[in-house]
Amino acid sequence: MPSSCPRPSPQEHRRIGGGPPSKITFSPGTTLTRCTTHAVPEVVARQHEHLVGPNQCCSAVVQSIDAPVESVWSVVRRFDQPQTYKHFIRSCDVIDGDGDVGTVREIHVVSGLPAISSRERLEILDDEQHVISFSVVGGEHRLKNYRSVTTLHAVAPQPKKLHSSEEQTIVVESYVVDIPPGNTRDETRVFVDTIVRCNLQSLARTAENLAKGA
Repeated sequence: MPSSCPRPSPQEHRRIGGGPPSKITFSPGTTLTRCTTHAVPEVVARQHEHLVGPNQCCSAVVQSIDAPVESVWSVVRRFDQPQTYKHFIRSCDVIDGDGDVGTVREIHVVSGLPAISSRERLEILDDEQHVISFSVVGGEHRLKNYRSVTTLHAVAPQPKKLHSSEEQTIVVESYVVDIPPGNTRDETRVFVDTIVRCNLQSLARTAENLAKGA
């Protein structure tokens, strides 16, 4: 199902897109700060602290889903099938690993976005705590040194909410990324937040439909 989220403007395409991948190049003695400014639920705050370099930004997006955490996690944990809910992804191929930590995937995005492909490594997969993390290690894009952490935790359903499940899930996805040359910290954050928010809204629809059919 196509995403209903608006795509970045042509200006954002021009400013964020293009350019070869690069490696982390912090100079010796560079001071890293711990990013704790984004608002996340206290129960998962520690897992969303990021060390941020002088030319990086971090942020977090929170999504409430009317489905049990097990239903949501069954979708999120599939590192080999992100296109199940990330509709900006055209295809995904696992190029190394078997789904455990260290597995590397290569995704190709749909046309019209400021990227062609992204090579990503699975850093954390915790089925007990419902935590998954990946880092970008290559590809054709300009979002360098991107790392995200996604956590799920169950909450009681909202009182008097119609059609609510017996259990709801709060999903938090935070990230740290380099600020591309020619962009500001705010421009980068707005761009990435938009993509993450669209993905989580799509995840909500996917997991809620899954829960209804269970």
